[in-house]
Amino acid sequence: MKIGITCYPTYGGSGAVATELGIELARRGHTVHFISYGLPFRLNKYYKKIFFHEVETLEYPLFKYPPYSLSLSAKMAEIIDTEGLDILHVHYAIPHAASAYLATKIAKRKIKFVTTLHGTDITIVGNHSSFYDITKFSIEQSHGITCVSEHLKEVTQKIFNIKGEMKVIYNFVDTANYRKARTRQMNFLNKGEQLIVHVSNFRPVKRIDNVIRIFKAVRDKLECRLMLIGDGPEMGAARRLVHQLGLKEYVHFMGRQDNVVSLLSQGDLFLQPSTNESFGLASLEALSCGIPVIGTRVGGLKEVIEGYGCGHVFFPDDLEAMSRAAIGILSDKGLRERMGNAARKRAEDFDSNLIVPRYVDYYKEVLNR
Repeated sequence: MKIGITCYPTYGGSGAVATELGIELARRGHTVHFISYGLPFRLNKYYKKIFFHEVETLEYPLFKYPPYSLSLSAKMAEIIDTEGLDILHVHYAIPHAASAYLATKIAKRKIKFVTTLHGTDITIVGNHSSFYDITKFSIEQSHGITCVSEHLKEVTQKIFNIKGEMKVIYNFVDTANYRKARTRQMNFLNKGEQLIVHVSNFRPVKRIDNVIRIFKAVRDKLECRLMLIGDGPEMGAARRLVHQLGLKEYVHFMGRQDNVVSLLSQGDLFLQPSTNESFGLASLEALSCGIPVIGTRVGGLKEVIEGYGCGHVFFPDDLEAMSRAAIGILSDKGLRERMGNAARKRAEDFDSNLIVPRYVDYYKEVLNR
């Protein structure tokens, strides 16, 4: 198949999933065309059968804000016709689903599009009064709809009362790539110190402040360090809090990393105390590296962790419980190893070889309707 994929190219789960999906599809012999305003952040080397088409916006004095969604529609329509695409797959509802709908009306070639919902496109952006109607319309005009968790499917149905089927296809991980490092490579770790890790785009929903406060409670009891991977609007506040709590020597800001596995695989515990996670891709990648996860039970993360012995989930404000759980795991080597083994086993349920074929089957189902 020739598949067009549109996603936000910036650091975040939806872009990571879309890019990894494109890479996996290309490995299976499909031709993938990424259409976006920038190169997706995980598309950091040459891949056979993967192409990138940049969307350029028109700068004109009448436009206070360049109309990206219209430029995207025009580029989508162009690629549909010139490359002979079979299907479009857009990630994140706004504006991508709306642009895809318009592109299918512009293009000479008849084509269908699938929309994958990731979370904040429903709970925050799409749920805003100014976007509600266009979000609902764009989702319902999609020829296929997928959600990354049962939780997100339920929330979407509740908010938008969507007519038609929504299929749950979980996020995935390449378990052959994401695995525990055999040796420690972090030169800032002293002998006996353990490493707590967090990866995100540092948005408010990720609660970086709570990651730091939990670490402080653990650090008061155990020799450990915190590695923060990512960047975003909360970076400044996070640095200030680290300084205020006297943790500067023990917290390492690694910034944005296109390939996190080399860092993530060094960890002993992963923290993701978000106020909401529709799935929690970073947690899944941590599990694949054999790292227990402590997260929150609001959203889809509990579908991944709860009941599998690979981590714990708590309510977002229960920092005391999260801190106790972290101390318990890090202070008991046997428990940590058992949980690490369970983490790896659970991640294998989401291996790319199991999940990616579900997307291919769904494409075929949509095209045959």
